Amino acid sequence: MTRVIHAITPGDHYSPRTGSAIPTVVNGLAAAANRDTGEPRFDQAVVLGRNTFMPRYDSASAIEFSDVPAPSSGERIRDAVLARAAVPRSAAARYFRPLAEVLADEQPAFVLAHNAPILPWLLRNSPHKVVLYAHNDILRSVGHAEARRTLGTVSAIVCVSDFLAEQTRRHLPRSLRDRVRTVGNGVDCAQFQPRRDDESRHRLRVIFVGRMIELKGPDVLLAAAARLHRDDVEIVMVGSHGFDRDAPLTAYERRLRALAAASGAPVTFEPFSARNRLAELLRSADVMVVPSRWQEPSGLIIGEGMACGLPVIASRVGGVPEVIGSAGILIPSEDPQALARSISELADNRELRRRMGIDARRHASDHDWAWAWANLRGVLTELGSP
Repeated sequence: MTRVIHAITPGDHYSPRTGSAIPTVVNGLAAAANRDTGEPRFDQAVVLGRNTFMPRYDSASAIEFSDVPAPSSGERIRDAVLARAAVPRSAAARYFRPLAEVLADEQPAFVLAHNAPILPWLLRNSPHKVVLYAHNDILRSVGHAEARRTLGTVSAIVCVSDFLAEQTRRHLPRSLRDRVRTVGNGVDCAQFQPRRDDESRHRLRVIFVGRMIELKGPDVLLAAAARLHRDDVEIVMVGSHGFDRDAPLTAYERRLRALAAASGAPVTFEPFSARNRLAELLRSADVMVVPSRWQEPSGLIIGEGMACGLPVIASRVGGVPEVIGSAGILIPSEDPQALARSISELADNRELRRRMGIDARRHASDHDWAWAWANLRGVLTELGSP
């Protein structure tokens, strides 16, 4: 059996208790691989710090190591300066070295280095085939000299959207560009399903789910709410600045509450919720809004909302159009007026909501984790046995 070892950032948690995207992706891929009856079979493992959250997902066996403290902001700045001079990033290397050392004792495998461009360099003398798995624009500060040194032995660079793949190629020297592949994220269509009833509500419930930070654009939705001037639409804002629902509100979160109060619209705030509650929250809504400002490479929550049969209104940024396909509404970023018009259109047209919900669920079903794993499996098969 061929082994796939997922290496996630030290200190991250392979647990439904976290809202982190990368563990969600790894769990989705690993669970789909376990269901795959084709040959060869791929055994799934994940490298984790000993003190990370329990319970853990059961889709991959754990290879444990002892964490060291994360680099300080000063160390990260010094690393960036060193990198411009084509000197290895010493703080990043220190942080990932315990992870790399525990992998040295493992039999040859595919090592998927999730958002960890230093790891291929640390494993350069190992028997593993290392694949850099990019979930974000992680090479934006990496120059060509550093890329040649740290990524010269990498077997492939997997990106979660064509948009991110094109960004990544622009950061790479020509000698590495042909190693870039796209494997889009999937969605768990068993966990995320439409609600069974067809209950009629007095109000259309519009939901935002994500971190309460400016890049995610929750204030754009509240600005749109102020323009709606209708009492048959309610807004539910799910999330916190980080992954701690009990953390004190940030200045931006306090600003959001002031915007909500001034909007005159019914707005409810729900702090960060663990992933085991997310499907329930989505099923309680009628429409999902994803008003991102930043160039989202993919956006897991979009697929999850679509799997729940929700019409999705999202900013036309980054890889979002790839996730939605033709099954949602795309609007310009930072345009609350356009967002308000789209919400009103859905509020006024129940049949449109129904058709969009059906299309959304069908699109999600065609892009589940089995689909994503099949694409990743194709990349690994192309690379040959480790």
